[in-house]
Amino acid sequence: MVRLRVTELLEERNLTKYWLWKRLGMSYDNYNKMIKNETHSIRYDVIDSLMKILDCKLEDLFEITADDEKK
Repeated sequence: MVRLRVTELLEERNLTKYWLWKRLGMSYDNYNKMIKNETHSIRYDVIDSLMKILDCKLEDLFEITADDEKK
């Protein structure tokens, strides 16, 4: 399973979820589902924005976990 690592990246940079949400400009419901890994898709432009805002590479945003692991 592929998992988004936004929460970890924010913690590493001492940034808040609110800070990122304001910069992304998306609905709070969609944002909250995305960072909790409760969505089945993420638009390419959102991925691009995340990389720019968090100043990270694509491989920093995602990790592969065991299929049966739930977070």
